[in-house]
Amino acid sequence: MADPGRGLFWGNRGSLLGAAGQPTRKPSTRAWVCCVLEYKGWWRVQWQPGRLTELYFLDEATALAAGHRPCGLCRVPDYRRFRRGWADALGGGPPGAPEMDRRLETDRRTPDGFRRTFRAAVGDLPDGVFVRLDGEAGLMRRGRWLPWSTAGYGAARTVAADLRADVLTPAVTVQVLAAGYAPVLHPSAG
Repeated sequence: MADPGRGLFWGNRGSLLGAAGQPTRKPSTRAWVCCVLEYKGWWRVQWQPGRLTELYFLDEATALAAGHRPCGLCRVPDYRRFRRGWADALGGGPPGAPEMDRRLETDRRTPDGFRRTFRAAVGDLPDGVFVRLDGEAGLMRRGRWLPWSTAGYGAARTVAADLRADVLTPAVTVQVLAAGYAPVLHPSAG
């Protein structure tokens, strides 16, 4: 039986397990995708050394905050909407996956491997963005902040629009969300 704590989506960063099964910190791919939990009855053995390592996300907003994008195989309509939002936000035609992955890699990590964040007024952020308030990660939705947990979002809290916070969602993804891409949210987001 599936653990409900695994969330609504899964994704990967390539292999995160060494040959002996030990965790590694460096992703083996820049294509960080967000996939549906079930697709065409496919089944995988979890956490195999040298193979892609499954990561589970509460919802798509969580995956986007982690630097992932919709999968172009199991989530074709969402992938296309994301590409259109990307083109609307950045100009030009809809990009291919390699172009998006290169930019996401730049926006999610510093050259030395640390998470890249930026500061912004929460009132300037679109729905679906994750920010850190008082050391805690949460979702911005309808001008309110919802604290995140693996089980779901907590009670929404109104915050002043001019409050500056650390934005956890990569900058380019914030632009795509501002252009109208609406991520799938966990039911606890209301």
